[in-house]
Amino acid sequence: MENEIRLDQFLKWSRTVSTGGQSKYLILNNKVKVNGVLENHRSRKLKHGDKVEIENMGSFRVVANREGS
Repeated sequence: MENEIRLDQFLKWSRTVSTGGQSKYLILNNKVKVNGVLENHRSRKLKHGDKVEIENMGSFRVVANREGS
């Protein structure tokens, strides 16, 4: 589906982490929640409206780029 992003890519895009290895570490060590539920799949697809929470770092709301829709 268009306007989706993988969780590990989102963490890098949002500048929460600077490398894929850091994304992997946070996700696999139960430091990331999606919509209030612990997520341990790096390939989890995020959609418009999803809330991503990173332990001791804050939270983000996913907003889709609606240009060209």
